[in-house]
Amino acid sequence: MYFIVVKFRVKPEAAEAWPEIVRDFTEATRAEPGNMWFDWSRSLEDPHEYVLVEAFADDDAAAAHVGSAHFATMREEFPQHLQSTPRIISRKIEGEGWDAMGELQVD
Repeated sequence: MYFIVVKFRVKPEAAEAWPEIVRDFTEATRAEPGNMWFDWSRSLEDPHEYVLVEAFADDDAAAAHVGSAHFATMREEFPQHLQSTPRIISRKIEGEGWDAMGELQVD
């Protein structure tokens, strides 16, 4: 699977509206056949930083995502709301999803 984490530095005037700004892109991506998850979080330390954690099943799913119409729209529309180019970690890893944390168990 492809496991991806992206940090977005959002302009202060767009920070509160960011979930709505990305709504269509998020919904379209989650509907892709090869999408495993696509989850946004907001930094506890920096109210202008959002973190996206996403995964795609395989090479074909990742390529389809980057080649999609909603990805092209995102590339055109998101920059006006950002302070800087997003930072990304994108790796192909073994696995099929989330595992239980071995170091911390809840009964």
